[in-house]
Amino acid sequence: MKTIGNILFYSLIVSAFSFYTMDIHAKDAEKPQSLHDFIVEDIFGDPFDLSQLKGKKVMVVNTASKCGLTPQYEELEALYREFGGENFTIIGFPANNFMNQEPGTNEEIITFCQENYGVTFPMMSKVSVKGRDVAPVYEWLTTKELNGKQDVRISWNFQKFLIDEDGQIHDVLSPRESPRSEQVLSWLSDIAE
Repeated sequence: MKTIGNILFYSLIVSAFSFYTMDIHAKDAEKPQSLHDFIVEDIFGDPFDLSQLKGKKVMVVNTASKCGLTPQYEELEALYREFGGENFTIIGFPANNFMNQEPGTNEEIITFCQENYGVTFPMMSKVSVKGRDVAPVYEWLTTKELNGKQDVRISWNFQKFLIDEDGQIHDVLSPRESPRSEQVLSWLSDIAE
């Protein structure tokens, strides 16, 4: 009887361990592998499934309305009007992480963007791009363990992530670099052809 009891006990332990390791792998499998694995909220409060961007190049940029770099909205919009469409888009994420330079509500932000810069590219709801309350999409963008490419420090408003058609980080540009820099135009050159 002891032998059967021991066998049952060890079988139970092995089963529990197998279940535990399966659970760990299942959780690993659920980790986002690309930008396309996220559903965010647009500036109007509606879900925005980033998987709809598969096959497109994407520029992800954290924005602010009261920043010295805020005039970049004009360049972003010009870039979007020239290249946006089937093969490229820009996604703006307003954030108030730097010196309270984006204090407004979503409604105030979109009104400001449209009235002052004619913004038509997709804007998302205001998020945090760093710190303890960082939005999951920005956690992925800035963490090598998650994105598989590099750790990135968000240094200021208007930092730009260039995302390839597969939803992977191609490059990261500093906030001061123009959205229409030679590097960006070169990256988009195959779209213009």
